[in-house]
Amino acid sequence: MKFGEKLRKYRTDKNLTQAELAKLIGVGVNTICNYESGKTYPQNREVYKKLADVLGVDADHLHNENDDFIESAQGKYGYRGKKQAMQLVEEMGGLFAGGELSDDDIDGVMKAMQELYWKAKEDNKKYTPKKYKK
Repeated sequence: MKFGEKLRKYRTDKNLTQAELAKLIGVGVNTICNYESGKTYPQNREVYKKLADVLGVDADHLHNENDDFIESAQGKYGYRGKKQAMQLVEEMGGLFAGGELSDDDIDGVMKAMQELYWKAKEDNKKYTPKKYKK
């Protein structure tokens, strides 16, 4: 389950509106809307902690490894890297729909694909614009 889906589920389980949740954690309603629709993710771990406290869940459960991967890709390669990482996660998730793999096996495959992504990016560094090279 993606971050936005988890957020919506836990918010509705607590009978909170988006506006109420936004007020409780100190962000705008549009921010909550964007989180739930998957358009954006919290940029700060503190936001995950606030959400987890209000919703009564574990912050690490809200913030999954795919979110870290997407965030890292954006940090290293900007918007294009984020977009590619999101597309990879989405397409890989689609492969598992209706499958019989355990959650551990799915996590293993996702980690392997993320490692391949980083290797491909490193191998293609000579084609990366200078402003994204570090």
